[in-house]
Amino acid sequence: MGINNSQNALCGTELSAVMTGSNVLIGVLPVSPAIIIFDNQGTVSVKIYVNGTADTQLWRTFPAGEAIVLDLRAAHAVAPNFAFAQGTSFYGNGASGTFSISYVYAQNM
Repeated sequence: MGINNSQNALCGTELSAVMTGSNVLIGVLPVSPAIIIFDNQGTVSVKIYVNGTADTQLWRTFPAGEAIVLDLRAAHAVAPNFAFAQGTSFYGNGASGTFSISYVYAQNM
């Protein structure tokens, strides 16, 4: 069985913002990630909103210091129909601290 060499893993530029107690844009995904890491680097909880800041767009509240990794690849490392879309925006709301989002994406060769 051959190896699929049609994609390379690339590290995207970290999205990061200091929390101010108001809604803050953490960043917009320039690509669709295969793996994404959400990291609350502060000492207070941070609410994360996706594509806006309405109550219905609240995705998750991250306790102080919590980080999660979402591996969006399917069993064979290809998931064209299950990933955050390019252009997805993330907002945070916390009293202080920094929240960052890091990601890895596949570059077609």
